[in-house]
Amino acid sequence: MKSGDMNNGDVKNGDVKNGDVKNGDMDNGDVEIGNVKNGNVKNGNSTSTLRTGRNRRRTAAAALAAVVGLGMGGCGLQPAASYTPDSSPGSIRPIESLPDDAKLTVVSKNFTEQLILGKIAVMAAQAAGFEVTDLANVPGSQPVRELMLSGQADMAWEYTGSAWITYLNRETAIPDKTEQWQAVYDADLANGLTWGQPAPMNNTYAMAVRSEAVAELGGVSKLSDIAALPVAERTFCLEAEFNSRQDGFNPMAEAYGIPRAAADGVPEENIGIYDTGAVYTATDEGACNFGEVFTTDGRIDSLGLTVLEDDRAFFPAYNGAPVFNTQTLEQYPELEDVFAQVAPLLTDEVLRQLNLKVDVLGEDPADVAYDWMRSEGLINPPE
Repeated sequence: MKSGDMNNGDVKNGDVKNGDVKNGDMDNGDVEIGNVKNGNVKNGNSTSTLRTGRNRRRTAAAALAAVVGLGMGGCGLQPAASYTPDSSPGSIRPIESLPDDAKLTVVSKNFTEQLILGKIAVMAAQAAGFEVTDLANVPGSQPVRELMLSGQADMAWEYTGSAWITYLNRETAIPDKTEQWQAVYDADLANGLTWGQPAPMNNTYAMAVRSEAVAELGGVSKLSDIAALPVAERTFCLEAEFNSRQDGFNPMAEAYGIPRAAADGVPEENIGIYDTGAVYTATDEGACNFGEVFTTDGRIDSLGLTVLEDDRAFFPAYNGAPVFNTQTLEQYPELEDVFAQVAPLLTDEVLRQLNLKVDVLGEDPADVAYDWMRSEGLINPPE
């Protein structure tokens, strides 16, 4: 998976993005107070068994939401506010013949980008006419996955590479974005989940250079350009996890003809290992020429970094896409069209700006989501 696992609420090999755990999973979906296991929600001495049927599972969803909220406290995380700005339909129109009591439960993980995407999903569904339950800020990928698999949540934004490796237990991701999406789509149908069309945004690894150094480094614009630089200029700032991952620095350097520890590649003294998040500042300050980044991180723009093209398609694809409970989608097939209006607008550049507004400027994720949807005409102010 892309980053740190959480084991009973503790960060292990914690890979933090934007100050939050990025795709941080909690082993077996466990929260110290509320465990999600084998279809049961446990809290103290009471046990609530997950049940089928849409009305009955809503009750279970509410119960689990309370448990998840308690679990956040146990993990040292604070639950996100349920606040979502009021709005009215824009280009997203109410679904014709939608029942007045149509309900939809949206779930999102607990890092900045997911909170923004979750609020976008909530407002899109509201504009389409649904009464929405907002299960935001769930701590970790596995609990979100359990909510989707059990039918307690109807929709989530997920990443193709994360699903392929973390949920579906494949060892190697697929660099081609379309092929990776199709692979998870096909595999997850058997799990009762249907993937909508992916967004252009691809929250994967990349190498970035401070923009003012591009000319000094021969106009470097893609990773293969690094091999043409003198060895002394091939300096890298890395996080500890990326330094040792199977899809991290060593195989990347090999793929681009600059093998690690080789005299004509990247000598060990050219590599600096930094704490999580410090890579961005170190790269900006010139501690190295090339720093490991996530492609939708707002600090790329705030620090004026330039992302190098992965021209040999080394890094796995982590495109965001709406994922639906198949039973829900069969009941409301128009949902796919609703989110097909949103997904194409979500590019790396857009997500970097939205993430920046939260992580650097301190704005609320719900407000950031609302302002962006208004700017795109997807929704309007309340009538």
